[in-house]
Amino acid sequence: MMTATAPDTLTKTADLTDRLRAFDIFKDVRTEALEWLIQKSEYKCYRKGMHIFSAGEAADHMQVLLTGSYVIQRESNGRRKELGMWKAPYVTGVLPFSRMKDTQADGLCLEDSKVLELHRDCFVEMVNVSYQLTQALVAVMTNRVRDFQQMRLMDEKLMALGKMSAGLAHELNNPASAIVRSSQELHKHLVQTPERFKSVVTMRVTAEDVDRINEILFERIADADSVEELGLMEREERKDDLLDWLEDHDVEEADRIVDTFADWNFRTDDLESIANAIPEEAIQPILWWIETNLTTESLVNEIQASSGRIAELVQSIKAYSHMDQEPSLEMVDVHKGLKSTTIMLLHAFKKKKIRINKELGSDIPKIKALAGELNQVWTNLLSNALDVLPDDGSGVLTLRTFQERDCVCVEFQDNGPGIPEDIQSRIFEPFFTTKGIGEGTGMGLDIVRRVIEHHNGYVNVDSEPGCTVFRVCFPIQ
Repeated sequence: MMTATAPDTLTKTADLTDRLRAFDIFKDVRTEALEWLIQKSEYKCYRKGMHIFSAGEAADHMQVLLTGSYVIQRESNGRRKELGMWKAPYVTGVLPFSRMKDTQADGLCLEDSKVLELHRDCFVEMVNVSYQLTQALVAVMTNRVRDFQQMRLMDEKLMALGKMSAGLAHELNNPASAIVRSSQELHKHLVQTPERFKSVVTMRVTAEDVDRINEILFERIADADSVEELGLMEREERKDDLLDWLEDHDVEEADRIVDTFADWNFRTDDLESIANAIPEEAIQPILWWIETNLTTESLVNEIQASSGRIAELVQSIKAYSHMDQEPSLEMVDVHKGLKSTTIMLLHAFKKKKIRINKELGSDIPKIKALAGELNQVWTNLLSNALDVLPDDGSGVLTLRTFQERDCVCVEFQDNGPGIPEDIQSRIFEPFFTTKGIGEGTGMGLDIVRRVIEHHNGYVNVDSEPGCTVFRVCFPIQ
């Protein structure tokens, strides 16, 4: 590429009139008008690699490209973007009656290009010399506006597609990761099953005793969705009671299996009923076997919930691209969505030793909403809290639901470092993120904002070091 910055000035030749006549726009223009154009113009040659025009410079000339070609480039977000390539014969630059004052992009010559340049000061004289010539150039301006408008529309569509793709990738990440994680855990878990199965089948247990054990087991599984979730203190008390019972009955690895029994709402009375139905030496193998079944059920539920979430997201994209087929609103229980989302992310919270405290209101009315979109809100707010909380065991996340006048409100409170005051007003902007390159898309809170606005709700945040609260409220009707 050449480094010269000034074009060569050429001597005008007799064939220039014929060259102009080859332009479609000039075919009906009288020869005298074309000769006037040649006389008033400068004849120049821009070498390959030179700028035929540059961004920011005054737009003072109309340029008639007789030979050669150039590409238009514009800088956007620190990157050079090509808007298109133009070849001779072509008219560019400022035109009669154009309001253009300066150039918005760079025109880079792809080969040696010969140009007639007419200064804008000659436009008034042009109107008097030839109405046909002026009319032809105004038509060029009209076509140019149309072409650039089409380019802009395409650019906006591509940006919208890019934003949608980024949002979909962001949303799919959590359920996809949950499926991979749960399937891996399920595989590890099933490897232990044969040994536990062996210890069970060697026990002498009657059919009636087996029926009683199955009755207790499947009663807990069936009641899983209907039983009200325990608060943090209630759960810890329940775990302590279960752990004491297991240790009193000499059950090995009691501290490892007690969480599963607490998750499935077992009480000491349930364990006592199982113990009364079987010989004492069968208590440990039977409880291990029950814990194995419950863990398998939990992992399968997580996989089902996560795959269902992916299906919801795909359906949302289909609805987005076919707005006339948008899914209908339905009455939604916010507690159900919060529970399924928490289950999907539970492993990640446990890995970082984050405690989840639930303060869920009673008799919270259902709201009319799209359940899949609400789940996107819960997922993003939970994921944000997960990212900012420490992994040293001090992190606490509190989920709170309540009714405030005619709205159902959900709060997500964490004891993380807080959001700096100078960026709190920007956190809901698309692509804004405080994470490092490759760590975040900046789409999470933008999705939250858009979904909530779609449901005529509102979201606000109150943050200081040690306490950040996101409050999301939806109208009941």
